[in-house]
Amino acid sequence: MMNTKIISFTGILTTLSIAHTSYAQQAEQHPNVIIILADDIGYTDLGCYGAKKIKTPAIDQLARQSIIFTNAYAPASTSSPSRYALLTGEYAWRKNVGILPADAPLTISPATTTLPEMFRRNGYQTAIVGKWHLGLGTKDIPVDFNREIKEGPLAIGFDYAYYFPATNDRVPCIYINNEKVDGLTPNDPINVSYKQKIGSDGTGKENPDKLIMKPHLGHDGTIINGISRIGWMSGGNSARWQDDKMGEHLLNKTISYIKKHADSPFFLYYAPHNAHEPRVPSPAFKNKSKAGIYGDVIEEFDYYVGKIIQTLKETGIYENTIIVLSSDNAPMIKEGYQDGALENINGHNPYGNLRGEKYSLHEGGNKVPFIFSWPQKIKRPFIQTQPFIYLDMLATFADMLNLPITKKELKDSRSGASLFTQVQAPLYREYIMTQNNGGEIAIRKGKWKFLPQRKNKNAELYNLENDPSELHNLIFAYPQLAQKLKIEIEQVYNKNNLKSATKLFSVLLASKR
Repeated sequence: MMNTKIISFTGILTTLSIAHTSYAQQAEQHPNVIIILADDIGYTDLGCYGAKKIKTPAIDQLARQSIIFTNAYAPASTSSPSRYALLTGEYAWRKNVGILPADAPLTISPATTTLPEMFRRNGYQTAIVGKWHLGLGTKDIPVDFNREIKEGPLAIGFDYAYYFPATNDRVPCIYINNEKVDGLTPNDPINVSYKQKIGSDGTGKENPDKLIMKPHLGHDGTIINGISRIGWMSGGNSARWQDDKMGEHLLNKTISYIKKHADSPFFLYYAPHNAHEPRVPSPAFKNKSKAGIYGDVIEEFDYYVGKIIQTLKETGIYENTIIVLSSDNAPMIKEGYQDGALENINGHNPYGNLRGEKYSLHEGGNKVPFIFSWPQKIKRPFIQTQPFIYLDMLATFADMLNLPITKKELKDSRSGASLFTQVQAPLYREYIMTQNNGGEIAIRKGKWKFLPQRKNKNAELYNLENDPSELHNLIFAYPQLAQKLKIEIEQVYNKNNLKSATKLFSVLLASKR
């Protein structure tokens, strides 16, 4: 069932249509492209997707003038694999990409055609500001945060990169400006370990009296700004970020980039840390929302989106700038810290009627907000209900903007450009495949959702049209359909990593008897 808030908010838009000529035919010059990828924001965390106790006026206004997707999927239910798939157009399980520590080697080969590389070779300036989380260095030469870091964003197509290496709950808590740690002094070198304590800094485990936020489930390493992290860090004191100023700092870098490059086309990947733990809103947003600290950091994110839009308008480039806004996966409200988010969420539900959360193969883990804005071309906004996965943005942008790319370079990506021009677009893809952090696969084909047998879990089959909450497993009612969907997965996935269909269904039938 579609969220009623979406219907009431944009009901009039469903009667409108956009011209059926392609964007590529209309475009007089290359538009700027900004991808805004939130961190751990759920399907119903925004006002335009149903939130009532979290206010997101800037995003809601953007949505009124945009194409809103009600069945958009992140490629994975965790960060690194979703970001990998977005930038490469390749399923992350092909490279065994899961959640990464900051010292993991670069997961994207410099020989890969990525989103930024495709734009760059077509005359765009390219940039990333915010979260990276895709590895640095190589297997043979691990990253050294005290030297130039060449095996990172600049190696895979970005001209400019201002980023933090992994997540805001992991060490090292520093920013990297292109190839060097920002603000690092030579006499205070950085050392990082995820295996054992290093340095003399206090830890959450040993020094709980020094904490402003208690850890939960293993986040008890080195204390930075009164918050203990995953892993241990020493040195780099002058380079360490301040959590309550992190969002504003990254926003200012983003605004500066837009102003500097307003006269030529650019591709910008803006990846803020909101609403990932530890949740430390800036003073202006602390205790502001009606959904506790969880709502505070989302309202802060909305403010940043509004400031970016304001900058685009002030520089005169808003009309010809594409903005894509989505999230890397759904949240887990209480995961690493006892920050009171779950206890004070005040009835707000990030998942709507969806089952699951971050890490899950169910809809609540992968289904995310997805808003597409291009004021110069979208004169009649509408709601797009066809399932879409943003693994396909590589092929979609290539098709939409007439950017040359080969079939081999597209990898797993397929063009969904028609979804952005037609309410009743032809089916662009027979099925959507998503993954969890361990690389296990779920498939959606039409109204059907199938989850193969996993570790200690039986196979599952759901009719999402009748059962969007995935409450009623129909695996025994439609075993032939389940087998067909299993075969669909095996045609794409490495068959050795999944149990054979014959064994699967013999187990199912035996258990039923």
